[in-house]
Amino acid sequence: MIALTLAEVAEAVGAALPHAAEGTVTGVTLDSRTVGAGDLFVAVAGERVDGHDFLDAAAAAGAVAALTTRPGGPLPALVVDDAVVALGRLAAAVHARLAGGGLLTLGITGSSGKTSTKDLLGQVLAAAGPTVSPPGSFNNDIGLPLTVLSADEDTRYLVLEMGARGVGHIARLCAVARPDVGVVLNVGSAHLGEFGSADGIALAKGELVEALPESGTAVLNADDPRVAGMAPRTRARVVTTGRSEGADVRATGVTLDDAARARFTVAAAGEEHPVALQVVGEHQVSNALSAAAAALAAGMTPAAVAQALSAAQPRSRWRMEVTRRADGVTVVNDAYNANPESMRAALAALAGLPATRRVAVLGGMAELGPDADAEHERLGRDATASGVDLLVAVGPDAVGMVAGATAAGARHGEGHGTRVVSVPDRAAALDLLSEVLVPGDVVLVKASRSHGLEVVADRLLAEGGAGSGTPADGGAADGDRAGAGA
Repeated sequence: MIALTLAEVAEAVGAALPHAAEGTVTGVTLDSRTVGAGDLFVAVAGERVDGHDFLDAAAAAGAVAALTTRPGGPLPALVVDDAVVALGRLAAAVHARLAGGGLLTLGITGSSGKTSTKDLLGQVLAAAGPTVSPPGSFNNDIGLPLTVLSADEDTRYLVLEMGARGVGHIARLCAVARPDVGVVLNVGSAHLGEFGSADGIALAKGELVEALPESGTAVLNADDPRVAGMAPRTRARVVTTGRSEGADVRATGVTLDDAARARFTVAAAGEEHPVALQVVGEHQVSNALSAAAAALAAGMTPAAVAQALSAAQPRSRWRMEVTRRADGVTVVNDAYNANPESMRAALAALAGLPATRRVAVLGGMAELGPDADAEHERLGRDATASGVDLLVAVGPDAVGMVAGATAAGARHGEGHGTRVVSVPDRAAALDLLSEVLVPGDVVLVKASRSHGLEVVADRLLAEGGAGSGTPADGGAADGDRAGAGA
């Protein structure tokens, strides 16, 4: 973060500077456990925790001041009506200063794949210059400002993930940090119950390209009609990506290796270069193409982009995190979140992994609205069609998968084909898995974030002993609050 005086922070957030208060802010945090000397502690009152209760801890850890909604406490208090809104104002002031110094800002949105694409793009750009792109999903009114504030005068590229739970949300994030390059990945079913329709989701996602300046670049997925249809909504140059004929940045010759990692040729700007991804799943090809197009817009060459894509590693936790236990069982932890599209992509990745048996441990998909029952039933059919040997449906929200799998020919007892089992909770799932797993099995664990199936994956790894394929680093103490958008 760039160093700011308390007076500069107070002016940015619209707060009165306490009498005789002075000092320099060199960091910002919402978590009292991570406070360091010189930090501004932002006291946010949440549903379960009120940051104002931790002012003493923040002061003891060296915070220079606090951003609060009420006066008092052991620290100089910059009192505002809404701490989250004020955090955004502070980030906007810092971003304006950095943008004036040549910072290039790249924003990414979509119903799925945002974090994976952000991780790829961040690593690609880092090959060209200092880049800020934190692990995890920092994509909302808290996470995005914190990402902006982690940039400094040396930062050349700022990669921002932008989520939404309604129309106007992405426009608000763009007001904090106006992007120079905007990437729209797809329009799917995530939070369909809140948006009401796929067209509503497209309306919200397109706010990113509407915010671009005329000198900017909109990167649009040509393989998604709703995304391709956003081209008239921007003044910026449009670059398309995909496998479709005519896409500006295109993948050809896609194959998967024996670890389900994609190999392909990327064609862009009249050049062709091989790419060998280190992330798992064919769906990552689309993410990689979007990252490639954004990096090209930032000034990198096609050859440099292909080389950096091939070197990029998994970064954020619980997203196709593949770990082999010491006993030969492989666990695929993709439990960060789920929607119908990402579920099918995960099942396709599972099908591509070599295994004695393929086991899918799936929980419910949240916020699908009136289509929830039909989508869960369809997923059960899809799991059976993908060749899963054992489908474990976890919790009452997942029972529709059982009906769908059964209708598609899955069995409940012994025999050939997919076996389907319904269990009431995570503990029951673990009990079942401890009985049936054998060396050579590959276990996919996935559900919406609210179901917490990462606990199942973690327990499976703890019980079997860690082996090869160490999980990616990532996460944050405030991850749930910092990344809640779709």
